[in-house]
Amino acid sequence: QVQLVESGGGLVQAGGSLRLSCLGSGRTFSNYAMGWFRQAPGKEREFVAAINGRGDSTAHAGSVRDRFTISRDNAKSTVYLQMNSLKPEDTALYYCAATYSLIMEPPHEINAYVYWGQGTQVTVSS
Repeated sequence: QVQLVESGGGLVQAGGSLRLSCLGSGRTFSNYAMGWFRQAPGKEREFVAAINGRGDSTAHAGSVRDRFTISRDNAKSTVYLQMNSLKPEDTALYYCAATYSLIMEPPHEINAYVYWGQGTQVTVSS
């Protein structure tokens, strides 16, 4: 199994930046596609970004594509989410997720992901 631990969340003013990290352990990290999802209170969990195992294919939600960048370092078993130009509507609990996948394109669907971290809170003030 894969264990995931997120870090890097915090409080930031609108227009600022944060870098989230997700450390994985327990299995061969490069065999897993990784995703970032977020959920605000009372709202459904939504897709943010995903990356395939090799790290050469990424996907970003339209609402964040021009501001957020997902990346990974398999030698460190870590996936990152660089968040720039943050907006108050980005406020949410951000989850890292993993699923065993050897295909080129990472999945976007929440139900495709099997392993989940506990989340890290991102709060953007206006």
